[in-house]
Amino acid sequence: MKIALFFFVALIFIITPVHAQLLSEATGLVNRLDVEIGRQVFEVKTVSNFDVRDFEFDEDEKRLTIFISSGLENNLGDLIIPQSLLGGNMTFYLNDEEYFPNVSATERITFVTLNFTGTGDGKLDIFGSNYFFGLTEKVEEIQDESPPPSQSAEDADDSIMLMVLAVILIAIVAFVAIRVKKKN
Repeated sequence: MKIALFFFVALIFIITPVHAQLLSEATGLVNRLDVEIGRQVFEVKTVSNFDVRDFEFDEDEKRLTIFISSGLENNLGDLIIPQSLLGGNMTFYLNDEEYFPNVSATERITFVTLNFTGTGDGKLDIFGSNYFFGLTEKVEEIQDESPPPSQSAEDADDSIMLMVLAVILIAIVAFVAIRVKKKN
């Protein structure tokens, strides 16, 4: 019984910190930005390791501005923008300088992968060549899109390796505890 208790305590102190250290810079903060225009609400989703402080949408300029704040030097993020809100040829400006992120588009969404450096407050301007394109009465269908997984194969391999090392460490600790118990 004592060995089982020891095993569970070891799991708490060994696996949790190891796993937490792995995610420190890759943790994704999820934000759902509800852009309301007239009676329509469009949801722009963000998953990033920086904080989204605020946003604004300018219909006349066909521009979505996202205000960000980061405490990390290497910033990663994904945006999902409904095509019916803002689409077409998109241009990006990060802190008033033209920026070229990875962009993929379907009929319903534009998926943007951001990767930039710098800490502090910033501003991302997204200009589209059209907005309210192909709008139907059911906007909820657009909101059901989810981003493709952003974890790379290398990150997954690192995670698995850390888990294996944690299990080996637990096995060694359990073996030593059993040997000590038998000697007493």
